[in-house]
Amino acid sequence: MPLLEVKDLKAYYFISRGAVKAVDNVSIDLEKGESLGLAGESGCGKSTLGFALMNMLPPPGRVVAGSIKIDGQEIVGMKEDELRKRIRWQEIAMIFQGAMNVLNPVYTVGYQVAEPLIYHKGMGKKEAIEEAKKYLELVGLDPNIVNRYPHELSGGMKQRAVIATALIMSPKVLIADEPTTALDVIVQAQIINLLKELKRKLGLSIIIISHDLSVISELADRLAIMYAGKIVELGPSDSVYSDPVHPYTKALLNAIPRLRKKQERLEFIPGAPPNLLSPPPGCRIHPRCPYRFEPCDKEEPELVEVRPGHFVACHLYTRR
Repeated sequence: MPLLEVKDLKAYYFISRGAVKAVDNVSIDLEKGESLGLAGESGCGKSTLGFALMNMLPPPGRVVAGSIKIDGQEIVGMKEDELRKRIRWQEIAMIFQGAMNVLNPVYTVGYQVAEPLIYHKGMGKKEAIEEAKKYLELVGLDPNIVNRYPHELSGGMKQRAVIATALIMSPKVLIADEPTTALDVIVQAQIINLLKELKRKLGLSIIIISHDLSVISELADRLAIMYAGKIVELGPSDSVYSDPVHPYTKALLNAIPRLRKKQERLEFIPGAPPNLLSPPPGCRIHPRCPYRFEPCDKEEPELVEVRPGHFVACHLYTRR
């Protein structure tokens, strides 16, 4: 049984004009010690899926259908008190996007790292801060920064402090939402290497969310490509990178600069992502796809296995 099992998940934002179908019928799983990358354009539903897995979508969002099981426990429909006591930060935790905005400027770093222990386990402040020192050291920081404030830390140090906060209750699943955003390339490499080391040392299962395929390629064992709230390709990272199947995945990879390939101009994907209040019928990418044919604008393709463990949702393969 997978450590994390998501089936037919739908997470919508309900606004005055209707329901924004940000995550629409998504199914994924995650084994113990495995890392899964979620990639796609901005607005494709990656971060919404991450928040849905924590069952903490910001209003007006909510999970409307589907199942999320963590180590066999169903969390969809679970009461908020129970989620806080048994699930969040203990079973599944999240490194939130943008460490600059996550940390509260009026509290010390030590208090903020220790806060989950204080509020979820009822631990005393002094004891919790001593535990926080251990986790700050684990992520490569001087434990003495517990008395410093966020403005006294560099961007990379803040990111490490946020990672320590996510790890302090020893979760089984860690969601990293754009963990290298706004960091320079040197610090990005340090954060990626840190996550690799933590995965190895703690046996973590990680979901890494990013629009940057080069970041995900360094960490993910498997890769899921999202478009307009749907998974369009899912498979082992090596297989997806070396031989992508879906036209959208091919276009994403062709838009990345290559050191060993002469390119006068980068390729781009024409058009824009659809409005998820009223997504197009059939395959959601068909208005932008150069390979579209008769069923694409009428029938939604299902994920089918094209190679061992490699799945794609495209009529080019379902109609063979």
